Amino acid sequence: MPVPRARRRGRPVASHAGAVDGLHNDPVGHRSPRLGVAGGERDHRQRARERPGRRDHRGAFRRGTALRDARRPARGGRRVAQAGVRVRDPHADARLQAGVPLSPRSIPRIGGVSNFPARVRIREVGPRDGFQNEPEVIPTADKVRLIEMLGATGLQRIEVTSFVRPDVMPQLADASEVLSSVSLPSGVAVSVLIPNERGLERALDWRDRFQEINGFLSASETHNQKNVGRSVAESLEGLSRVFARARSEGLRCEGVISTSFGCPYEGHVPVDRVLDIAAALVDAGAVEVGFGDTTGMANPVQVRSFFGAAFERLPGVELTAHFHNTRGQGLANVLAALESGVESFESSFGELGGCPVPAGATGNIATEDLVSMLHEMGIATGVDLGKLIQASRAAQGVLGRPLGSHVLVAGPVEWAGADR
Repeated sequence: MPVPRARRRGRPVASHAGAVDGLHNDPVGHRSPRLGVAGGERDHRQRARERPGRRDHRGAFRRGTALRDARRPARGGRRVAQAGVRVRDPHADARLQAGVPLSPRSIPRIGGVSNFPARVRIREVGPRDGFQNEPEVIPTADKVRLIEMLGATGLQRIEVTSFVRPDVMPQLADASEVLSSVSLPSGVAVSVLIPNERGLERALDWRDRFQEINGFLSASETHNQKNVGRSVAESLEGLSRVFARARSEGLRCEGVISTSFGCPYEGHVPVDRVLDIAAALVDAGAVEVGFGDTTGMANPVQVRSFFGAAFERLPGVELTAHFHNTRGQGLANVLAALESGVESFESSFGELGGCPVPAGATGNIATEDLVSMLHEMGIATGVDLGKLIQASRAAQGVLGRPLGSHVLVAGPVEWAGADR
């Protein structure tokens, strides 16, 4: 059934087939007076060819601009999502969960052409970032069960634990037991957070159980001292040794930079400082760098500017965005990152997590909220949203409290009938 067309001032209005309506398409024989110009009446189709991109007296965009932009290839070869209201494929959810992006024709969107990636990568960090932030220690058996539920969703990257000192982080004192007990599909890349060389040596006792390590530090000197008791330079020196040892064992290395977008103690953190640290991590052997909005201070304008600079400074490096939803801006920041070219994100099921420093830093963006938004945008994740929601509900039962995910409360978007 065709989608009803409604006129919006200043823009061509697309039908379900993508054609603009009669008014803005300049039908044959239509002429528009141009007052005050020598020569009198001129055909505005001719003016459109002469000055593409200008507006006529009604405020409508010229057809030349619309066609030119529609033909423009996406940056980096990514799929272009066309403007207009679309009728979505009734099998869209199954395709997105299977990791198959929707064609631009299948994506319901109003607005201009956007260069979004066809697919994104998600690393689930709830079993580490979320569990470490709980006031009570979660039983090992419950951790293993929840991690295995996450593995059944189609998530291909899961951070399962951290090898920190048990006296410092008793919630993760069972790291070895969790890592040795959990059973995940062969396509899932298992990662562990490593604070230092001692932590890596403990993890290597179970080398065959994981494929990646994540080494972390803060961009802020004050936050780094409060969090790990070291200067930034000392942390970089230690991570250089950790990465060298990990690479000798065939492990993939990610460097994670906390307070990349702002520090609760120092305020603004210069972008150049963050990118200098990122470059040092890459020199040390990191093939991926994650930028953390540790206390939810980032905003979309800042995110666009930040990743624009990061892609210029770090060509060929996988750049990952790790946003917190402390002030409700997490998904807005995801959108800004997508528009900037980011294709890799970290999130936590149920919106679990936060940061031990400072107290009160609340959770990461919820993985199910992220997946729901991406699927509605026609961006594939390979994740079964229904199974992901089941995992978050199971976590609610284990923790004995409601979690903060919006999709967990409202459920996924449901469209009546086959048309979407």
